[in-house]
This record gives sequence, structure tokens and C-alpha cells, in this order.
Amino acid sequence: MGRYLRLFGAFARIGLANEMAFRANFLMKMAVEALWLGILLLFYDVLFRSMGGGTVAGWDRYGYLFFVGCNYALSGVVETFFLENCTALSDLVRSGDLDQYLLKPIDEQFLVTCRHIDWSTFPNVVQGAGVMLYAMAALHWPAHLTQVIAFVVLFFCGVAMAYSFLLLLCSASVWMVRNQSLVEMWWLFTTLMRYPRELFHGTWVSPIGMFFTYVVPVLLIINVPATIMVRGLDPWFAGFALFAAVVLLILSRQVFRLALRSYRSASS
Repeated sequence: MGRYLRLFGAFARIGLANEMAFRANFLMKMAVEALWLGILLLFYDVLFRSMGGGTVAGWDRYGYLFFVGCNYALSGVVETFFLENCTALSDLVRSGDLDQYLLKPIDEQFLVTCRHIDWSTFPNVVQGAGVMLYAMAALHWPAHLTQVIAFVVLFFCGVAMAYSFLLLLCSASVWMVRNQSLVEMWWLFTTLMRYPRELFHGTWVSPIGMFFTYVVPVLLIINVPATIMVRGLDPWFAGFALFAAVVLLILSRQVFRLALRSYRSASS
């Protein structure tokens, strides 16, 4: 484990050095992300103000603000550490450069999915955390220590589920070579993640909500940790989120290993 931590630290230093070589681009990307968050918060502020302090699918203004901050922070973690690496897998397969990674004396999944850290998106994590703290302060901090601990655990379960979905989709590039449609499916998943699960209650949308809760549990990624802090612990969904995270990590690992066994280098 120490070896992997040292290697990850080296990846982090190299990634930061690369970003600092182009500081203007780094600062511009952070400014764009901050502007996007500001526009998003302004939209929801206008929405709730126009409702006279009402609720949307059972979420009040500051509860939903916490939900948005949680989504922004978790998406920032995924984009910083995993997104660029996983989406680049198809290029490694197409060019044959994957051969170089398979020859290294290190776990292939770790090397392929963690080799590059995009520091320009890391401020999203800080901004999302700031929004969550502001929302909890506005709610007079209704959470207790056990809720905070559960939130942290389930937040990282959400990261694990998002990482697993991303790895599952991108592993298919070994067979499909070009995985543009699969990457677009990932953006569909991220779109579903940012909405409360309660929105999918209704005559014709309930099957969609059930499917993306229990079969492909995308709706659990943000909903479960955010709900715990705002409304309290739901043992059923908390347990199911833990179970889903473990199953998805194992499944994505097995699919990735299967994909590597099916891989044929550019020279073969």
C-alpha cells in the first residue's frame, strides 16, 4: 500500500507541475467552473424565491442547496482523479500505447485510471464543500456526529459507485475501440445524479426511478449522502448504497480484467 501511495503522490506532483506550466489556462478553467456554479446557484435561488419559500419534491431551499453542493463536490472528485484517465482508455487501445502500461510492475487498473490528476477541477470540491457548509449553517446545523460520519462514508461510497460506472463504460472500448457513445452515456448518468430521487415519483416516471435506484443505482450516488445530512439517516438506503458500492467495485474490476484479457496489442 505504501508503494501505491508514493506512486500516487508522484502522479499528483507531476500533474500539478503540468498545470502550473500553463497558469493562465489553469486560472481560466477555475474561473469558468466558479462561474458555472454561480449561475447554477442563481437559477435555484430564483426558482425557490418564485415559489415563496415552498419545496420541490419535498426539498426546501437550503436542503436542496446542500444537495447541489454535494453533487458539485462529488463530481469534482471524479473529474479530478478519474474522468480524464478513463475516457482516454480508448485512445490507448487504438494507438497500442496500452502495451506500455501492461508492462509496468504495478496494477494495471491503478495505473490506467489514476495516472493523471486534473488539478484544475479540484477547486470544484472546495466550492461544493463551501456550498454544503453554507446550507447547513442556514439550516442551523441539524446534523449530529453520527450523521456526519455516515455522510463521509456514504460520500465515498458515491465516489466508488461513480468510478465503477465510469470504469465499466470505458472498459468496453477494448471491444468497441471507439467509445464515444459510452462516454455520452456517462454524461447521462451525471445528469441523473444531480436530481433528487423524489422527482421520479409518478405514473410513468416511477419505473425510471426504480430502475436507476435498484438496477443501475445512479440515483443513490448523491441522494443518499445528501439525504442523511438534511433529513436524517435512512438505514435501508444507507445499507443498500454500501452494498451497491462494494458490488460495483468488484464488478467493474472483473469487467476490466476481462477486457484486458481480450486486448490485442497494436503489433499483434
